[in-house]
Amino acid sequence: MKMKLLVAASTFAIGSAALSGSAFAQSTGSIDFDETIIVSGKVTRSVAGVETPDTSRAKQVLDQAIISRQAPGQSINDIINLVPGVSFQNNDPFGSAGGTLTIRGFDSSRISQTFDGLPLNDTGNYALYSNQQLDPELIEQVNVNLGSTDVDSPTAAATGSTVNYRTRKPGEEFGVRMLGSAGRFNFMRVFGMVDTGVLTPSGLRAFIAASSATNDTIFGGIGEINKKQINARIYQPLGDNGDFISLAGHYNKNRNNFFGSVRLDTGFPDTKEERDYTVARCTVAPGVTGVADSATSCGSAFEYRYNPSDTGNIRLNSRFTLADGLVLTVDPSIQYTKANGGGTSVGREGVYTLAGTSYTGYIGSTPYYGGVDLNGDGDILDQVRVHTPSQTQTWRIGVISSLRYDIDENNTVRVSYSYDRGRHRQTGETGLLALNGFGAEPFPVDNALIGQDGTPLQKRDRLSYAILHQVSGEYRGTFNDLTVTAGLRSPFFRRNLTNNCFVTSVTGNVSCFGTDAANTAYSKSTTFQGPQQRVFNYNKLLPNLGFTYRVGGDASVFGNYSQGLQVPGTDNLYQSFFYAPDRAEAKPDPETTHNFDLGFRVRSGRVQAQASGWYTIYNNRLASAFDIDLDATIYRNLGRVDKYGIDGSVSYMPIDELSLYVFGSYLKSKIKNDVIINETTVGGVTTPVFAQTAGKREGGAPVYTFGARAQGDLGPVSLGIQAKRTGPRFVNDQNLPLVSNAGVVLYPNKTPAYTLVDIDAKVSLEFLGLNDKTFFQLNVSNVFDEVYVGGFSGTATATNSAPFAQIGAPRTVIGTISIGF
Repeated sequence: MKMKLLVAASTFAIGSAALSGSAFAQSTGSIDFDETIIVSGKVTRSVAGVETPDTSRAKQVLDQAIISRQAPGQSINDIINLVPGVSFQNNDPFGSAGGTLTIRGFDSSRISQTFDGLPLNDTGNYALYSNQQLDPELIEQVNVNLGSTDVDSPTAAATGSTVNYRTRKPGEEFGVRMLGSAGRFNFMRVFGMVDTGVLTPSGLRAFIAASSATNDTIFGGIGEINKKQINARIYQPLGDNGDFISLAGHYNKNRNNFFGSVRLDTGFPDTKEERDYTVARCTVAPGVTGVADSATSCGSAFEYRYNPSDTGNIRLNSRFTLADGLVLTVDPSIQYTKANGGGTSVGREGVYTLAGTSYTGYIGSTPYYGGVDLNGDGDILDQVRVHTPSQTQTWRIGVISSLRYDIDENNTVRVSYSYDRGRHRQTGETGLLALNGFGAEPFPVDNALIGQDGTPLQKRDRLSYAILHQVSGEYRGTFNDLTVTAGLRSPFFRRNLTNNCFVTSVTGNVSCFGTDAANTAYSKSTTFQGPQQRVFNYNKLLPNLGFTYRVGGDASVFGNYSQGLQVPGTDNLYQSFFYAPDRAEAKPDPETTHNFDLGFRVRSGRVQAQASGWYTIYNNRLASAFDIDLDATIYRNLGRVDKYGIDGSVSYMPIDELSLYVFGSYLKSKIKNDVIINETTVGGVTTPVFAQTAGKREGGAPVYTFGARAQGDLGPVSLGIQAKRTGPRFVNDQNLPLVSNAGVVLYPNKTPAYTLVDIDAKVSLEFLGLNDKTFFQLNVSNVFDEVYVGGFSGTATATNSAPFAQIGAPRTVIGTISIGF
């Protein structure tokens, strides 16, 4: 078959990925496998930055035409809020403070996100951190699989969707680009990039880029956000058949304060006056010699918490043609993360006594220093507030490799191997507070307080290794208008966990000591499970079957079936240490899903449209909710949950100067069983207490979302406006109002729907005699300054436990000057 190339008007904005097919997948192997479709099909460019690839999966791609119109520095996870089925609540308008992501009701721990094939989910709890993503100026495209993973996805966590983005290639000509942005809340950002152009006759080229962004915290009035990022990439083509070697590096540094997280009860703000609160500044009171001082409250407010992180990675992507129709791809990587979530506790300068024995250690929620003068007043009688964040440091190495063979022009097979190993060190060193109530330094692990026994006190002390070996295979065959795919993924996942503390409750509370003598004494006085190592192994065969059938020149029908797997995360597994190893409760089951998609799409030079219905069967659906006050995540197994819905979008460019885009989704979920949340014992008879979850929706996910974007170009001026309405979200899995222990209603059973409108305007400065890379851009988010409930988990089952929810970000204006040559 001959390849056709649809040449559209020059105003059709496209990413280079759309030409090669690389916009469709995550790893080099998946890109290469998808590219072979283009050989026998036709290349259709994106329409106004939106593309619906012709695959068996429900998938959507956004490229630079739409990414570049969003706020400079914005998180890519906020930008994909324009994709049907995606719901993202940004904690701030700038992409520097995190947010809450769901896709088809799957929360972020069940969504696999990759960066040039590099897995980004936390190796412990699979969380995603939207403030640590690549600068948007460097993202060539982002593609979202709404309901299934690629066959070679290096994950044992994704029961649902995937988000994959890829770095731009270095330009073939020398170039410099600089951006300067300023906005509300003292927002200042600079970004710079240099392309070397082609350096050698073989085509070697590179770029280096850096950015720095700062702003005041959106709420509270006392914190700051500081983000810095450096990126570089070297690209070496190998001949003219698409082979290459690419080496890239990334470093991101955040020094943030938390803000705007409030219990979802009567105290949650309903008005702008309540929303725009401030926190009073304070000073830590000095100790008094000879007096048993009580701890100050200064520094205990949520807004005083640091949320620092250092993340970095090195990524190598490569493609080698070994023979005609035989292609090898290899993507190795290494990454490092250092982060904590802040927090304080009241420490005691003296000892903890149990059964006549004195202990130095972190017992329950209290550190006992065993005779250390923490506040410098000359005695050891006091209670002192100290800095006690949960610290995580991770080293992670991995590789995704694939071998593709073209049997003939209509039949292709590939086999893949993926390896992922994460060393996940979780500790809880303590530090002092400065006089202003903030931590004396963001990372107490770097200068930990030492107890009288000569060891650092820790609120947790554990080490885990997450090790994945995965083999997979895939076949694609084209039979006239019908293309079928059949794949099989087989992950072999091991969690090797060592807990150096005693687990004292089912919710994971611990007592930690720094010496063997203390551990021995404590074990004799209690019945808790002590320090130990446990190994968990999980494996499963996961099929992936699909088809596309062309029903016209531009139209096709598609369908897909896949299975997903999520192995229990570290928090859940460490909580299971409360039980003896032979108990059933000590062996948490993995989540599994059966995902079905059926849809219709139209792809042409003027229209990109797609509609799909989907159905997911969840087994062993795990519900979790993080409690800020307890500093712990609570887990419950909901059993089977069925989820289904519809997604659709249309991107249309009627004339070169105007583009229109509409999208929407509807989601329904049904929990099949009531869930045990407690038990009571009366007269020696134990009776379970059930939450009334059967037939109810999962909390936290919007019932519906829909939105639109329009963009018009007139001479040097381009104006865009976009809006999205997010439907109501139930606040718990019983779909009941939140009540106090006395039965007083604290909050309705669901949050109100809300609508956000954003405007972007771009003015080319060519009319001033400058080049076409120099322009002014204005972004206004939440134009009507709507007060709304931001992100929250909603996965609690109890009705008397209000979740913490983020206050929605207010209206913000950002102006940017871009200069390039």
